[in-house]
Amino acid sequence: MDLEQMRSRSDETASLEGHFLIAMPGMEDERFARCVVYVCAHSANGAMGFIINKGQPLSFAALLTQLEIVGDPDEIRLPEKGREVSVCVGGPVERGRGFVLHSDDYESDSTVTVDEGIALTPTLDILKAMSKGTGPTTAIMALGYAGWGAGQLESEIAANGWLTCRADLGIVFDAELDHKYTRALGILGVDPAFLTSEAGHA
Repeated sequence: MDLEQMRSRSDETASLEGHFLIAMPGMEDERFARCVVYVCAHSANGAMGFIINKGQPLSFAALLTQLEIVGDPDEIRLPEKGREVSVCVGGPVERGRGFVLHSDDYESDSTVTVDEGIALTPTLDILKAMSKGTGPTTAIMALGYAGWGAGQLESEIAANGWLTCRADLGIVFDAELDHKYTRALGILGVDPAFLTSEAGHA
């Protein structure tokens, strides 16, 4: 994944960076059924993002212990708003690799600003900082990511696979993962009970 290459684009207005992809009922790929994806990069070269509403069976505390960042989950000291960090199934690509989407009040050499108020750090330094209480105020952890080749995402949207809308950071960082799909549809004024595969995008 070359995030910088995907982010280098000439047509800003066509980019879906900082947007949600909301899976339609007709989504053919079961891995994305009822998924909300936060798009971090989108250009003519392709797109990448993270599923933000599917949880891993592993807690953040257990993950830090497994990575030997802390010796015991009870030793974790997170900022008040970051104590319940969700660990999400970020996508089907590189599922063993971790990424942290977080508020922009933390920065390291590997941090990439995605949009206003949100950044991405793919290295262990942020996990170490979070374990000591010096990390970002708000964050979610994603294992793996979703990726599309050139033109692939555009084709899926044209085929009514996805609804799109500007992302709400409150939804991105919401600890209640099961509510994110309905909340994201609510941005568009869509009731999931009446959603069909015939809708378009905004």
